[in-house]
Amino acid sequence: MTNLASWLPFQSLRGWTPANINGDLIAGFTLAAIAIPEQMATARLGGFAPEIGFFVFVAGSVAFAAFGANRYLSAGADSTITPLFAGGLALLAASGSPQYLAMAATLAVMVGALVILCGLLRLGWIADLLSVPVTTGFLAGISIHIIVSQLPGLLGLPAESGETLQRVGEIAANIHLTNPWSLILGLGVFLIVFVCERISARIPGALIGLVLATLAVIVLGLANRGVAVLGALPNGLPRASLPLAGLDDIQALLPLALLIAIVVMVQTAATARSFVPPQGEAPDVNRDFVGVGAGGVASGLFGGFPVNASPPRTAIAAQTGGHSQVAGLVAAAIVLALGAFGGGLLASVPQAALAGVLLFVAQRILRWQVFANVYRQAPIEFVLILITMVAIVALPIQIGVAIGIGLSLLHGVWSATRTQPIELDQVPGTSVWWPPTQGAPGNQTPGVLVAAFQAPLSFVNADRFKRGFCQLVDAGKGDVKLVVLEASNIVEIDYTAAQALIETITHCRNAGAIFAIARMESVRAQAALARFGIIDLVGPQRIFHSVDAAVRALHAGPPPEKQESPA
Repeated sequence: MTNLASWLPFQSLRGWTPANINGDLIAGFTLAAIAIPEQMATARLGGFAPEIGFFVFVAGSVAFAAFGANRYLSAGADSTITPLFAGGLALLAASGSPQYLAMAATLAVMVGALVILCGLLRLGWIADLLSVPVTTGFLAGISIHIIVSQLPGLLGLPAESGETLQRVGEIAANIHLTNPWSLILGLGVFLIVFVCERISARIPGALIGLVLATLAVIVLGLANRGVAVLGALPNGLPRASLPLAGLDDIQALLPLALLIAIVVMVQTAATARSFVPPQGEAPDVNRDFVGVGAGGVASGLFGGFPVNASPPRTAIAAQTGGHSQVAGLVAAAIVLALGAFGGGLLASVPQAALAGVLLFVAQRILRWQVFANVYRQAPIEFVLILITMVAIVALPIQIGVAIGIGLSLLHGVWSATRTQPIELDQVPGTSVWWPPTQGAPGNQTPGVLVAAFQAPLSFVNADRFKRGFCQLVDAGKGDVKLVVLEASNIVEIDYTAAQALIETITHCRNAGAIFAIARMESVRAQAALARFGIIDLVGPQRIFHSVDAAVRALHAGPPPEKQESPA
């Protein structure tokens, strides 16, 4: 019954009381002030009308409040995934065309459904598929995409199309056509947002910059001087309907949907874990997947595009006094009212101002500190950052992301395959067995080999385990009479590894040595020993809680049946 109650709607409002209303109202108004210019800019980044960004934000906010768990998380249009799906959709339909819009809505439903499914199946571990270096390279590549896509708007040049490098060439060729007024407005908005962010994240710098830039256009008549403006946006509310995409379109979108779903889950998990209530409630990442996924489905049903969790907006909700998702619902109501009735208020907003907002977003997602730390501390992983970044910039963006995910997984597998069995020494005067330490030699017991394997045993390292262990035994040239596997770090054993372990035990016995296992603490690994028949092969009397107990019991000969309890 408790588990069922935890899945009831609006868990994000649990514990809310009327006393919280002031904090949630302040947080909601601040969140709306941040979201309005950001959602407009992100929608244009993806090739959509600005007002679509409003409705995507409303769909994401309301759906997450209903089905998510985190009190602060803000879902909506997000600049991290927008270049990704916009680049993928551009290969299938002309940007802004009815087919493009229909496929974007279909993609939103597909991504949302995938994220919901992963949440229901409690597959939160998928969020760990991208390592920090690969994620850093991914964000750096996305940042470059955003900058290149916004340079025409900043400079007052015609919009460019094609791959990133092609766009750079076209912009360079037309740089002499730059409109100085557009450049001043865009850079001015960028500087206002940058300074406000440095003073306090609570200051809606993007909204302030947008209002000032719009006033400049009106007062100075800049629309007559070549500065492009949005024009009056249509008032009204979107109608819910199923996206009109065919089966062929769905099949074409599936690989892109899978990639975006992974990125959404990675960012959602990171956001949910970073912003938890002061009471220390444990984050429910799987429930938050359901909330963000529901936002994506709702967005698609109302003609929008995929949604994602936003770390900056979530931080605003947490830092401005918000207590629950009531703040997000307040922000959604304000944004919905603007989209439904305030289109005329946005007629003179310069496009260069929205470009300035996105340029700020682009520099914010560049993790310079991580770049520097990885370069100093892990040069090989720094190469992963560069490869991922270059792949996302130079190749079609969805291929670049797939390469990044593949590199992350390969790096994890490569790290596991590097593990070698190591011989342990006894720390003098103790019962502790430890890897050899330079300058502090340990004791070795004649005829006894104690070796550890400091990784899960699986198919990726089974052969290395077997060869390394057998080499240690053979190095004793027949003098080894007892072999103890110190297994405290072996948390899992798969079928391939079990066969390697059986062959290793057989090799030790053929070399005239008794084989024992000590400190296998993992319940899963213990179950694997029983499942694969290894306990019967070794003998339950040769499985110990400590290395010292194994050496004392077996070094002088086989122990009595009840000398040591099985682990």
